[in-house]
Amino acid sequence: MNTNGAKGLVIVNTGCGKGKTTAALGIMMRGWAQNWKMCAIQFIKRPEETCSEMKTARQLGVEWHRAGDGFTWTTNDKDETIAKALYGWILAQEKITSGQYDLILLDEFTYALEFGWINTNDAIGWLHAHKPPTLHLVITGRDAPFELIEFADLVTDMRKVKHPFDQGILAQPGIEF
Repeated sequence: MNTNGAKGLVIVNTGCGKGKTTAALGIMMRGWAQNWKMCAIQFIKRPEETCSEMKTARQLGVEWHRAGDGFTWTTNDKDETIAKALYGWILAQEKITSGQYDLILLDEFTYALEFGWINTNDAIGWLHAHKPPTLHLVITGRDAPFELIEFADLVTDMRKVKHPFDQGILAQPGIEF
């Protein structure tokens, strides 16, 4: 859909610091100002959970999907967790090839790669073959695989210097969720 001929970038926000999704949402806000059609798929958050960013994005007309079951590293049903991640990847493939979007966010996608639920090289090969040249793709999550970092056009590594949680301060509305 990007009609100005700009190269669609692959952007990765990774690292142990806070702000990976927040930075992606900042890009989406700028995209909204450019009248971009956007879609977000979250690979960890449960469909029934609501969060401020999802609520706001939907009010701005961003299509938003969830394909996770929460903190997947503590799951009681690993097969179900993997099935949800695979569903998210299939949905992402459909959205990416649809030609309907200027920007797609794959939030927390790196976890599915890092945990081996989705093969990193297969995913990168698929993206290389099928991502439209003008589609911007933003991928977030800790521990981005080296191969994804090499594939991306822009990579930011968020590093935690200090966090309120380390001082016993719980998550704050409007800051964390």
